[in-house]
Amino acid sequence: MNYSIKTLNSISARGLSKLPESYEVGPHVDNADAWLVRSANLHSVEIPDSVLAISRAGAGTNTIPVNQLSGRGVVVFNTPGSNANAVKELVLAGILLGARNILPAAAFARQLTGDDNEINAAVEAGKKQFVGWELPGRTLGVIGLGEVGVQVANAAEALGMKVLGYDPAITIRHAWQLSSHVTRAASIDEVFRRADVLTVHVPLIEATQGLVNAERLALMKQRALVLNFSRAGIVDSPAMVAALESGSIRGYVCDFPSAELLNRPKVVALPHLGASTVEAEENSAAMAVNELRDFLENGNISNSVNFPDAVLAREPDTTRIVVANVNVPNMVAEISALIGDAGINITNLLNKSRGELAWTMIDVRGPVTDALRSSIEQIEGVLRVRVIEP
Repeated sequence: MNYSIKTLNSISARGLSKLPESYEVGPHVDNADAWLVRSANLHSVEIPDSVLAISRAGAGTNTIPVNQLSGRGVVVFNTPGSNANAVKELVLAGILLGARNILPAAAFARQLTGDDNEINAAVEAGKKQFVGWELPGRTLGVIGLGEVGVQVANAAEALGMKVLGYDPAITIRHAWQLSSHVTRAASIDEVFRRADVLTVHVPLIEATQGLVNAERLALMKQRALVLNFSRAGIVDSPAMVAALESGSIRGYVCDFPSAELLNRPKVVALPHLGASTVEAEENSAAMAVNELRDFLENGNISNSVNFPDAVLAREPDTTRIVVANVNVPNMVAEISALIGDAGINITNLLNKSRGELAWTMIDVRGPVTDALRSSIEQIEGVLRVRVIEP
């Protein structure tokens, strides 16, 4: 079957090459089955009813109206870990930029004038103002031990830093990946108190908005360094500016320039470079494309931010009924009863739930009529029904 995907940003050709030639793909596709985005903000964009899924080639989905789409049975994917190495490397660069005063030192050197003797004299007289410190023995506090946080923690530990991590929801997989030398903090405030360098790696949600605030900055050691390569809203900018101006915080290195932060001597604000590498863009695009293809062709879900992971091996020569529904009792029984009443045999079934939402896939032998599909759609709590032919 042919499917269509609308791209709302420039997507790596390496990722798009994983799609069959039968797919219609591009920025001008109308009534597409799925959308593929990087940074496009969809909150004020009309998303047609034809869209079954949206895949974000990246980790953050705050630019996508996830709750609204969930109510329509639209699956939203992201690509966790695809850009983790790129972000990790930039975080390490940010630590070094802050610890060694590299950017102000480079700016000082850039404005030097005169002959070599005069420049050398100016260098010897001026370099003292850029004295920094080395990493071994310093404590790095890492808030959020997901794909990026674990890599940052392990790399910093390898550089000789003491690492203190905090993530009450750390997964078993990430716990296995984390170096045994990383200390688990009992609370988020403990990280703020003990860190010489603090870095945050959490998604921007209601609970993390302003996570780095005036109260927590006041807990930190004098002249600590703060990094934010997650999302701008995780740090309360007015509180950060006040801490910098008072001298209690050494510096702030982030990936999110703003009018409030520009031209401040203790701020390094990069232009959202976290995932801006050729490799990360290719990895993210390839992962997003694979997610969409398996979803469109088989109804399988991997790495969704709103629906559960649900992967069911396809029974040969069967028709697959895919149902997005509210997670309520008796749903599978009602669907199965309708299929049985239609005289169709069920060969395989999977039902997975995540919070208030659930995903049901049923493989059947025999034709699925429009009448049967319509009957399933009429069940209270059903959000969307798809029928995928053999």
